[in-house]
Amino acid sequence: MSLTNTHLHYGAVAKTFHWLIALLILTMFPLGLIASDLAHQVRDATAAPDQALVQRTVVLFSLHKTLGVLIFFVALLRILWAAIQPRPGLLHPDRRAEAFLAQMIHWILYGSLVLVPLSGWLHNAATTGFAPIWWPFGQGLPFVPVDELVSEIFAALHQIFVYVLGGAILLHIAGALKHHVIDRDATLRRMLPGRVDAQVPKAQPHGLVPLIAALSVWAIALGLGYTAGYFPSRGAANTQATLAAAPTDWQVTEGALGITVMQAGTPVQGQFADWTAAIRFEEPPEPGPAGSVEVTIAIPSLTLGSVTQQAMGGDFFAAETHPAATFSGTIEKTALGYTAYGPLTIKGQSVPITLPFTLDLEGDTATMTGATEVNRLDFNIGQSMQDESSVGFSVAISVALTARRSAE
Repeated sequence: MSLTNTHLHYGAVAKTFHWLIALLILTMFPLGLIASDLAHQVRDATAAPDQALVQRTVVLFSLHKTLGVLIFFVALLRILWAAIQPRPGLLHPDRRAEAFLAQMIHWILYGSLVLVPLSGWLHNAATTGFAPIWWPFGQGLPFVPVDELVSEIFAALHQIFVYVLGGAILLHIAGALKHHVIDRDATLRRMLPGRVDAQVPKAQPHGLVPLIAALSVWAIALGLGYTAGYFPSRGAANTQATLAAAPTDWQVTEGALGITVMQAGTPVQGQFADWTAAIRFEEPPEPGPAGSVEVTIAIPSLTLGSVTQQAMGGDFFAAETHPAATFSGTIEKTALGYTAYGPLTIKGQSVPITLPFTLDLEGDTATMTGATEVNRLDFNIGQSMQDESSVGFSVAISVALTARRSAE
């Protein structure tokens, strides 16, 4: 059997690509369904989810994502090979409707083999947390921001594209079986191993209509996916409650409060969108007391990638019963910089922490950056996860802000 195609036969390379991708895709569908079902069990658990269940879910999703990226590259190679090879003609091109449908489905399949894994990869790159892609593929992608709205759009697109792929595969299989069982021709057999004697194809209809029809299907899929991902996310963002402003000597004009936790060995970064800081500060001439700070944090405003909803649950932040965290700190100037120390209260648990920070004063404008680490178990967060292979104990806290002195 030749490696290359002829106008009568598919070569060994084309057959290998065909059956390898078929095997991978038929593995991906049940794998994705099982992983999604386990994820719903973890997310909807009324009590703390079983750690073994969480770990199994992470492994299956990581396998699903990694195989998806592999399919993407194999599909590119297959399409490139098909582009430089002659394609055996249809055995019944005179059946116009059947020939049109066969060509359109082939175009849809080619598009699916690229768009389905690519949309999943883009979704993974735009979000954080929950099941990393395994080596050698990285988590991020150039020009793809880690953004909740972008993540939701690509997640919706991925789901719609999977439906298109599933429908195209069913039609493709139905067509192959029709040729094999009803027509009893060599359409299916010439894609099987070995050389098959087939009739010389008749003159083939060439035109752009099947391609245009396939592009129309993808245009509809793109519109549906974008709409499904964009508008629900925008609506959720617009309904979020905010904390009331706190009286302060220094008004925060911009700032970021974030956390980083290790999940399955991968750092997951989150941000609190809603927090207030009441700052009293006077620069002392020498090391010593410099003021105080009272911080209130709205726990439901946290975005933590794909595990945001899980983080709000009772075993973690318990946002419904403990919607706010607080830090009451005393500010002190030291020989090396500045420090804020005092109790951090989360989920009803108060733990003293020390937050070293740098401070740049220019007239009535102050810019600070600081970072510290806490142990989540000290705050009864994730008590069911006593193994750091799932979720690390240490949580890094970072803060950066710019503030202006309030008018007297």
